[in-house]
Amino acid sequence: MERYPFQYDPTQSFISQVSDWVADVFYDILPDAGFEVRDEQIYMAFQLERAFAEKQTIFAEAGVGTGKTLAYLLYAICYARYTRKPAIIACANESLIEQLVKPQGDIAKLAKHLDLTIDARMGKSPDQYLCLRKLDEVRHQPELGEDFQLIYQELPPFVHAYEALQSFYPYGDRADYPEWNDEKWEMVNWDSFQDCFACEKQHRCGQTLSRNHYRKSADLIICSHDFYMEHVWTYEARKRGGQLPLLPSHSSVIFDEGHLLEPAAQKALTYKLNHAVFEEIITRLLKGEIRESLAVAVEDAITQGEEMFFQLDKHSQAVIGSNRKEIHFDAALLQAINRFTEQIGWIEEELALESGLYTLDEFQLRIVEEHLEMMQLALRLFRQPDQVISWMTQEGTGTGSTLVVMPKMVQEVLKERVFAEAMPIIFSSATLSVDGSFQFVADNLGISHYLSFSVPSPYDYPEQMEAFVPHLSEEAVFQEKMKAATALLKRTEGRALLLFNSMEEMRQFKQAIASVPECADMRIYYEGDQEITHLISSFQEDEQSSLCAVSLWEGLDVPGSSLSNVVIWSLPFPPNDPVYAAKRKSAAASYEEVDLPYMLLRLRQGIGRLIRTREDSGIVSILSTELSTNDKLRQHVKDVFPAGVEWKTVL
Repeated sequence: MERYPFQYDPTQSFISQVSDWVADVFYDILPDAGFEVRDEQIYMAFQLERAFAEKQTIFAEAGVGTGKTLAYLLYAICYARYTRKPAIIACANESLIEQLVKPQGDIAKLAKHLDLTIDARMGKSPDQYLCLRKLDEVRHQPELGEDFQLIYQELPPFVHAYEALQSFYPYGDRADYPEWNDEKWEMVNWDSFQDCFACEKQHRCGQTLSRNHYRKSADLIICSHDFYMEHVWTYEARKRGGQLPLLPSHSSVIFDEGHLLEPAAQKALTYKLNHAVFEEIITRLLKGEIRESLAVAVEDAITQGEEMFFQLDKHSQAVIGSNRKEIHFDAALLQAINRFTEQIGWIEEELALESGLYTLDEFQLRIVEEHLEMMQLALRLFRQPDQVISWMTQEGTGTGSTLVVMPKMVQEVLKERVFAEAMPIIFSSATLSVDGSFQFVADNLGISHYLSFSVPSPYDYPEQMEAFVPHLSEEAVFQEKMKAATALLKRTEGRALLLFNSMEEMRQFKQAIASVPECADMRIYYEGDQEITHLISSFQEDEQSSLCAVSLWEGLDVPGSSLSNVVIWSLPFPPNDPVYAAKRKSAAASYEEVDLPYMLLRLRQGIGRLIRTREDSGIVSILSTELSTNDKLRQHVKDVFPAGVEWKTVL
């Protein structure tokens, strides 16, 4: 296989030669294969040339239909081969990853029409893989049925048999179990409280084998924002522990739907403390021959930990519209935290003495020490409420409450560990700017120097899109929304994407629509009932079906008549949880600086799900009482719609 898809002259600039080839691709090769010449796409491609030539960060805002994925793929693949390091494409979520690599996706199109062999491999987040330990626990519970036992029996032979010269391959991907709902999957998937280091099947685990597979990619590694930020955050710790980083050294990074990177960064930098997990790890010390003083310290730490979590639960209050509980500090809680912290410090001192005696297993000792170090750091941050956001939540099964500690600002970490790198970093999205400025996203990510451009969509929106925004009274608003949604579903005979701002909203709709006679024969899919990419595929293939979702505001690409109707149930303002409460408190004007920009970016994305080709047409509806009562907000939302699209208040 030729290294480059063009004749490379080492005496000339490599990137300028790539640009010449890209011009041939967009002006000649792809049009000969039936693709249209898009001026917006070509403009974007030549803007990317500078980012790759100068190794700079660039905000590439390109409207729907520009073909931005093809543009950045061409540069990323060539540059990966030039540097002999793969490019990373970080997508906002797992469904976007699947769409990029599907048989009809952009990578497959390039490979076919350019006669290229593209080595593209997926690096999925750990929670997208089966956990052998959890599966082993749940398959023995008769009340859960025989499904889990069947999955266990269908695992690859090498999981159970330890034989010489075995052939290993990845398995256990979430996509392998499409019919399972999210609740069932979460009973057997990896979660943050699984201690992989202590698992005897670690090297036969599907997650581990997948990691070994994607690391060898020559061209592209495709992962989620969450996974990339986890790589950044754990890079140094993994090296200290003698492990490979989650991702190999790479040549460039493309953040697809890059406006969503900040929450992924915050999530990756989050600490989670759980007493059941702490007790399970710390009691490993009691299995060795240890001094009595260390054994007493361990027992006391467990008691103090129970007291601290008791106080945390006692001083936590549920937040309406969120599964997170707000923590209220008082003297008793602070005292419990201080006592537990002191106890952890005592154990660390005892372990320093014990390690010199070589009576403890070195591997287990390292796990305990790292866990204690993490807890000390998290609790030190926790006692500085001005610097962090913290809350209580319920995660996992049978593990009790979890304390979550998240840094308020991620800018410094990103500036040091991501944007200080001398490599091309591309933010690609149809919605990166607010009122023509990229400063909102740049400030949130700590980016001070960047290139930017914006190109519009090539579609004729006034001809292709209708907008329906009915006047809704504040009384009986749910009933009015249901009436409007029913009329819209009947008008297009399904073929609708209904976007909700929370799972609670979607569940309420699901319960109500079941008793609407006019919709009795309609096929409606709901996010969470099955694996998400399987749901999207079913929706696309079943033309008269409808899909209800919470997470598909971005990236869903369903061209054709299967999606002729987008119903936005409510304006997508940020959730009522501690993260956005903290953002509001730190802003001079919270509504203008936090709520409104977030909502407008997300709304633009939701509207963009409708028109995906020049042949598409349909209707976008927004069911919101605020638009009937707030003229200023109404104008902001009107400005989000493509120019020339008029609002109708009556169908």
